[in-house]
Amino acid sequence: MARRRHKRRTHIGAQNGPSNAFPANSSATRGPKTMVIRMGAGDVGSSVSQLVKDVRSMMEPGTASRLKERKSNRLRDYTTMAGPLGISHLLLFSRSSTGNTNLRLALFPRGPTLHFRVERYSLCKDVRKALRHPKGGGKDYLSPPLLVMNNFVSPEEKNQSMHSVPKHLETLSTAIFQSLFPPISPQSTPLSSIRRVLLLDRQIPKTTATTDGTEASQYVINLRHYAIATKPTGLSRGVRRINAAARTLKERASRKGMPNLGNLEDVADYILDHSAAGAGFTSGSESEMDTDAEVEVLDVNRRKVLSKQQAKEARKSEGDGQHGGTGAQKRAVKLVELGPRMTLRMTKVEEGVCGGKVMWHEYLSKSEDEIKEMERVWETRKREKAERKRVQKENVEKKRKANASSGEATNEVQEDALGEIDSDDSGGWDDEVSELEQDPK
Repeated sequence: MARRRHKRRTHIGAQNGPSNAFPANSSATRGPKTMVIRMGAGDVGSSVSQLVKDVRSMMEPGTASRLKERKSNRLRDYTTMAGPLGISHLLLFSRSSTGNTNLRLALFPRGPTLHFRVERYSLCKDVRKALRHPKGGGKDYLSPPLLVMNNFVSPEEKNQSMHSVPKHLETLSTAIFQSLFPPISPQSTPLSSIRRVLLLDRQIPKTTATTDGTEASQYVINLRHYAIATKPTGLSRGVRRINAAARTLKERASRKGMPNLGNLEDVADYILDHSAAGAGFTSGSESEMDTDAEVEVLDVNRRKVLSKQQAKEARKSEGDGQHGGTGAQKRAVKLVELGPRMTLRMTKVEEGVCGGKVMWHEYLSKSEDEIKEMERVWETRKREKAERKRVQKENVEKKRKANASSGEATNEVQEDALGEIDSDDSGGWDDEVSELEQDPK
């Protein structure tokens, strides 16, 4: 008889699923959450579909990484579910009829929306192929990346064109990008939790021709995504290999990467001998790093809280803090690109979620009279929309009252009919019983 299988494997749920300890919209889970969507799922192509997956991994952990779109889904389907799920930002990828890839970044639920054209992009797999030593994911995606922004606010110019990007829109776009990730507190955030960097670099504004023959400045952003790799400085390659192997042994039982010291008499032969270790102290480049890439990192290991007397004795034994009392160590920092890469050019800014008054356009420019006319048209639309909502609300209340009154009348008729049926049935049954009692045959 076969043995019964005992389940010992853990079943890990979705990384972005809501915790059982807190509801979806509680204060404990009120961080920014994004939803990366491809509009017209089957029409965007395989490359844009893979780009959407790469952007979702870049926005981890506060994103819907397992979102499945349908070709029939519309924007209203996503905005309807964004509120209950606590979504704060929508990133919508689409492809136009001319083949251009577009990105809309909307702040939910009231906007505004930034429209970008994706001029160039590279997928994560292409970036990994171009690197000599690519870095995998793993635990790097368990915490949000560190956002670094450059040149988002242009310097003041005396001869500033009327078609250049207004200062308040530069501030608005800066605030929208900053709200994509939770803020970082330097006093409370541990350095070990910062494992990735998202770099947004705005290019020097260039001028383009508008419809009226004048020149307008471009708003172009380069997006790069890196992983942070650190190594201790002042150590030879052999010692670094031992440290890396020791960390590997703690994580798993494999002995892969551990150097073989069985044929050596002393560990000094491995560290100092170039032929044995493969990297002795034969050159300064193997053990020393550039000073610009060095940082001091405090020891993050947990320590026992000492009393005043114990702390005083510990300082005396360490020579009043002269021998490593601070617990800081120097480490070399290196950035390894993860991908994706994107070059985004802003084309339009509008109020609302993907629909509303145009606040700025790259190609179209309006005079003051045209702006006043546009304001008047939008005010008229708002009044008409408010009136339609009021009429719809009144109609719903009327139907609700009518249904309630008709339901009461229907219930009364049904009760009367049931009463008549019960009385008729009971009378006929009594008659049949009396006839059987009189004539037992």
